[in-house]
Amino acid sequence: MNNSHVTVLEINLNAINSNLNYFKSKLDKNTKILVVVKAFGYGSDAVKIAKFLENNVDYFAVAYLNEGIALRKGGVKTPILVLHPQKDNLKKIVKYNLEPTIYSTNLLKYFIGISNKLELQDFPIHLKFNTGLNRLGFSQKDTSEISSLLNNQKNVVVKSIFSHIAASEDLNERKFTLQQINTFNSISKELIKFLNYTPFKHMLNTSGILNYAPKAQFDMVRLGIGLYGFGNDIKHTKKLKNVLTLKSIISQIQTIEKGETVGYNRAYKTTTTIKTATIPIGHADGIFRQFGNEIGYVYINNKKATIVGNVCMDMIMVNVTNITCSEGDEVIIYKNQQHIETMAKAIKTIPYELLTAISQRVTRVLKDD
Repeated sequence: MNNSHVTVLEINLNAINSNLNYFKSKLDKNTKILVVVKAFGYGSDAVKIAKFLENNVDYFAVAYLNEGIALRKGGVKTPILVLHPQKDNLKKIVKYNLEPTIYSTNLLKYFIGISNKLELQDFPIHLKFNTGLNRLGFSQKDTSEISSLLNNQKNVVVKSIFSHIAASEDLNERKFTLQQINTFNSISKELIKFLNYTPFKHMLNTSGILNYAPKAQFDMVRLGIGLYGFGNDIKHTKKLKNVLTLKSIISQIQTIEKGETVGYNRAYKTTTTIKTATIPIGHADGIFRQFGNEIGYVYINNKKATIVGNVCMDMIMVNVTNITCSEGDEVIIYKNQQHIETMAKAIKTIPYELLTAISQRVTRVLKDD
């Protein structure tokens, strides 16, 4: 008996291609593009996205080792940067021909030691510098020690130097961002002088491309949420295509009499007789409990249906009193970027969190129309 999840996440490949080209239009023709596919491709399907794009981009990035291994096992041959490696998985990073971010002198020493034991030759590493985000990275004062560690050894080669802007989407922080860019420029010049060769540089994420490309695109940019249709600003998002549509169906329609309650803890009490539709998707699928009790809404036959009662693990109930619908009808859980942004704002979060929360038990379906 096949009782698979009827809820699906549709991924529009044409929209992805359109969004990639939109960001390319902001860049010099020789600027490399790294596409970030961590967190299952921002909740989509990292392997399928990477396979679709690998002939049109220069790099992919993941957060952790297992994400990189999944891409390699999926047949992706493009260079893959691992953004947050740990000492314990560096040997596997080498085994799967992944490229580690090195963000501390301890990690650099450890990897050089491994590279010696494995007799590696010019294995690519990427040095991350902290210029103000204060999350991961070397500081500027580390450049001398880095240079000393790398001097006269042939096991590893610095493929790139990079940093991360703290508030690229917030133009009120432009002064701080420009300070970060200047600091990165200073670090790069200092390090390259010691190395006697020139790694490529990158600093800009999606919002950085949109707001600082003329000043700081350097040799490569890192495209993340923008690929999936979000520009971190309404004016830019409107120019991007919707990539992800989350869909389900109506399992059952019920009539709830005045004074009755809906769902766990009797959280929603009716003041009039209503009709509800039960939909097979819940917080185990990534629908936050905060969306319950008329905070969130879905679309049924192009009409909004608010969620009533608490979100259950596998189900939600919505009010369809004024909607003509039947059991088995399609339900749009996330319709487009604007819907996702509105829902995120309603619970004081961001689209990233909603997208990356979509459970892997939800079937991914590729579309090219």
